Amino acid sequence: MPAPSKTSRFPWQRLLWVLLALAIAAAVLWWRSRPPVVPGYKIETRNLVQNVVATGYVITPSRVQVASEITGTVVKRLVDRGAHVKAGQVLLELRADQTSAQLDQARAALRQLVEQSRPQAAAALAQAKVQVEQAERDLKRAQGVFDAGGGSAQQLEQAQTALRNARQQRDSAQAAYNAVAPGGAQQRVLEAALNAASAVNARNVVRAGVSGVVLARNVEVGDTVTPGQTLFTLAMDGATEILLPVNEQSIGNLQIGQQAQCVADAYPDRSFAAQVSFLAPQVDRTTGTLEVRLRVPSPPAWLKQDMTVSADIVTAQRRNTLVVPNDALRSVNGDQATVLVLRGGRAQAQQVKLGLQGLTLTQVVSGLSSSESVLAGNSVAPGERVQLQTLPLPSTAASSAASGNDLPMPGR
Repeated sequence: MPAPSKTSRFPWQRLLWVLLALAIAAAVLWWRSRPPVVPGYKIETRNLVQNVVATGYVITPSRVQVASEITGTVVKRLVDRGAHVKAGQVLLELRADQTSAQLDQARAALRQLVEQSRPQAAAALAQAKVQVEQAERDLKRAQGVFDAGGGSAQQLEQAQTALRNARQQRDSAQAAYNAVAPGGAQQRVLEAALNAASAVNARNVVRAGVSGVVLARNVEVGDTVTPGQTLFTLAMDGATEILLPVNEQSIGNLQIGQQAQCVADAYPDRSFAAQVSFLAPQVDRTTGTLEVRLRVPSPPAWLKQDMTVSADIVTAQRRNTLVVPNDALRSVNGDQATVLVLRGGRAQAQQVKLGLQGLTLTQVVSGLSSSESVLAGNSVAPGERVQLQTLPLPSTAASSAASGNDLPMPGR
């Protein structure tokens, strides 16, 4: 049987090439006609928590500056930083040579009054009273002799004069004793001088005015201090608080009494509870923040002054509510927005009403139902055919803007 010629095989090879070209063209046309793949989400019901996250630091109700009232040289320092002191506790002592001498002098003067001047005045008064009694007896005898005609008028007059002098001396002795008597004028003067000397001498001892922790000390033994110079800084005992500067965009969500969870930068694996206790009456215009304070009812032992703390304040919660990711929301205006829903393979615009709004998820009050799919981003126009690439829903936390580091909530 004769072999086929080259001319008979050529048409079949050309046909194969034509078919291959047609297949490639068809594949290209099919690929170009495919709807684009667009990321999106399946709508679900979840528990939604709205919170405000901000960073601040630990503060105390008050810081007290301890200073000296006089100029002096430090001879003894009794506390250091970190020590807890009680109100009235001695913190340091100044050299007190001169004031101590003045105090000893005042004490000696009062002791001299009690031990010498008062007994001497009492003895003088008693002697003056005896002299008065003797003069009265002498006058009585002289009067009797004169009445009997046996004495002279001069003798009677001398007896009368002696009695007057004795009484004057008694009155003077009585006045002198009254001045030094217990509670008398001289004792009051000396006690006042003693109190003044004690007060001056007490200034050589610097005491804590309140109970608290020593945050700073600025003095050493041998230093010369002057009135008004800060020697110690005390953090007064009281409730521990967290001071937070919160972005003004979030203040509408904050209320006194809201709960918070806090974490210190130094101990990121440990959290503690706090509660909103204060909202400043005005916003700081330079930073656009509101001062918020959290009270820590049970501060951990490791929490120290001025520690940097991040706080997560829960401002609202919804249970088993329909949520939509924020990147699927379009034309947000207050509680109204538009989403693109995948229906029949095409993107369709749907008006929705929003509830609790946050940075990652927002509550849908109406306009969508569970198991529907919404498209993310703005790359698709309503009416286009699309294919869905399903993404997992973001975290259910709906954090509000805070501290100037977070993005504002949708529509705000």
